[in-house]
Amino acid sequence: MREGSVPANVTRQAGAGVIEVLGTLALRGVLIEVEPEFRARTGLSFVAGYKSTNAQLAAISAGATGDLAIMTREGIDQLVGEGKIVAGSTADLARSGVGIAVRAGAPQPDISTPEAFKRTLLAAKSIAFSRIGASGIHFAEVIERLGIAAEVRRKATISDSYVGEFAARGEAELAVQQISELMPVAGIDIVGPLPGDLQKISVFSAGVFVPAKHPAGAAKLIAYLASPELVPILARKGLSPP
Repeated sequence: MREGSVPANVTRQAGAGVIEVLGTLALRGVLIEVEPEFRARTGLSFVAGYKSTNAQLAAISAGATGDLAIMTREGIDQLVGEGKIVAGSTADLARSGVGIAVRAGAPQPDISTPEAFKRTLLAAKSIAFSRIGASGIHFAEVIERLGIAAEVRRKATISDSYVGEFAARGEAELAVQQISELMPVAGIDIVGPLPGDLQKISVFSAGVFVPAKHPAGAAKLIAYLASPELVPILARKGLSPP
């Protein structure tokens, strides 16, 4: 395996013929669920390391590579432009919006309108959101737009992990992240998506690395992940088809 090709948090140890995936946290739940079926159908298996898109882009810039990447469409297009992803190999896999979660059983705040959402953010004693993930970057823009960035940041926990875990432990009253990244976290209730035009829908896409060791297998995995039969699984994971 090439040094740095798959981050340390891989689902299994890579071996000969195993497809190496640099993936986004947003599709982690999907990939974990479908790996046994993909292996049974094709005789191929894959390992995946999961980070936010921007963290994966930084790792790739530093030399990390693999067989395929899964991240936001903007990230994939950037890698195509840099000559690191094969242009004709890309496909959109899923969409996800940003959501709000609280500790399981806690009162659910009003986030039904932008005005109500602003009041909820100001009233919350603590808020967790991601540092460089797509949802965190967007939320930072939202609080600037609402004119409450300073107030929110004073009581914020900012992390590059599943921020719903802070709500589950009672360390944050609100957690803000992609709904698909909130759903795997035990001990939280998802209140709902960001309201109205404060929402941002991210499209997650895949593409084959130019130096891939197993480009044919990577292409098969992308085709499988983009197939309509996965729509019910996407829905269970807080995603929708592209």
